[in-house]
Amino acid sequence: MIKVRTPGGRWRNLYNYKVPVIKVINGKSQVEDASMASFDFEDSVEVSVQFTKGMVNTARVRPLSKGIKCQIKGNTLYFSLNRPGNLSVEVNGDIFHNLHLFANPIETFAVNKKDSNLIYFGPGLHKLKSGKLLIPSNKTVYVSGGAVIEGQLLVHNAHNVKIMGRGIIDPAVKMGVHIANSKNVTVEGIECTQCATGGSDSIFIKNVKCISYYGWGDGMNVFASSHVFYDNVFCRTSDDCTTVYGTRMGFVGGANDIVMRNSTLWADVAHPILIGTHGNVNNPDTLQNITYENIDILDHNEMQIDYQGCMSIDAGDENLIRNVTFKNIRIEDFRCGQLVNLRVFYNRKYCKAPGRAVENILFKDITYNGSRASTSIINGYDSTRLVKNVVFENLVINGQKISDNMPSKPSWYKTSDFAGFFVGDHTQNIRFK
Repeated sequence: MIKVRTPGGRWRNLYNYKVPVIKVINGKSQVEDASMASFDFEDSVEVSVQFTKGMVNTARVRPLSKGIKCQIKGNTLYFSLNRPGNLSVEVNGDIFHNLHLFANPIETFAVNKKDSNLIYFGPGLHKLKSGKLLIPSNKTVYVSGGAVIEGQLLVHNAHNVKIMGRGIIDPAVKMGVHIANSKNVTVEGIECTQCATGGSDSIFIKNVKCISYYGWGDGMNVFASSHVFYDNVFCRTSDDCTTVYGTRMGFVGGANDIVMRNSTLWADVAHPILIGTHGNVNNPDTLQNITYENIDILDHNEMQIDYQGCMSIDAGDENLIRNVTFKNIRIEDFRCGQLVNLRVFYNRKYCKAPGRAVENILFKDITYNGSRASTSIINGYDSTRLVKNVVFENLVINGQKISDNMPSKPSWYKTSDFAGFFVGDHTQNIRFK
């Protein structure tokens, strides 16, 4: 049971939805039932969560960077919030039967049901004919809190489209939102399994939450698109949380000006952040001007040793990847993988050729606290396909600041070794500041 109230006010019950998540043990996947609830508030709020499967021995609210403290009384825990956030409430260390609690800002959109350009879904269950809604240009789709849609919302070959609200696309619906060959599209506030963008321009994804549990359940893919902006999104996914690709899935071209800020990423399988890999060998793509800022990474679980990295840039298929910034990224201890993976590579499982280069990459104010990260890799392909001009500025691992002039580092010891990094021969100008 989940309740909220203004400080000292009357408790109000929240509806608790069941959401499936994926659990991988010894290479085998099984679906587990987690929970999800949401509400809007301003100023401050008190939250009560009753655990119905026994006593509460330990509890935490993540991201840990938010510093939310729990008070435990019997089988109930209490905490307070003074700002919106997309949170995970975990009892007794259980991350697979947790509560995803989405504490939203107050919604400001005013619904006018007489507006001919408004497509309205009120509280209740809505089954879409043929399982999908193809949204025309200049339309706003509003999915009210308490509304559940069975079917996909598709923005294909359209412009000036908005999808808004606090409702849910049913977790059984793969690719709940899909944007293709469109321009000036906003998706805000809803909960779904996946929200991908391909062949599009000027896309704005705000406060959207993606939770998936099935194979290839990437959260927020970008294919051959420009000017795609994410703000305050949450991804817990059964494959990569967010990717930037060039030519793929029928979309052709590079990617430019992709930004994700103020967000939380949780990869039950694969990568939190992946750039590159796929592309156009015959007419090579450039992926450039990409920024990730103020991000919490809660988990990374990738067992393919040649394909890891919380922050992964893998240039394959003749891709050139340049001008990428990771800034103010907080990484909690994850299950399996590497902190960083920067490579020009030829992974025959996913590529037809190696990439051209990875260059001009900045990692600034990156923190990792944990013990399970394996050795990070920075490596080019050959003398003509380099990883170059990479700067780590204020990299902190378990409280230790990493730099080329560390006072605690022996003079004969490489900084990269001290940080748990392997820097290969086909690299140039890799610096720890």
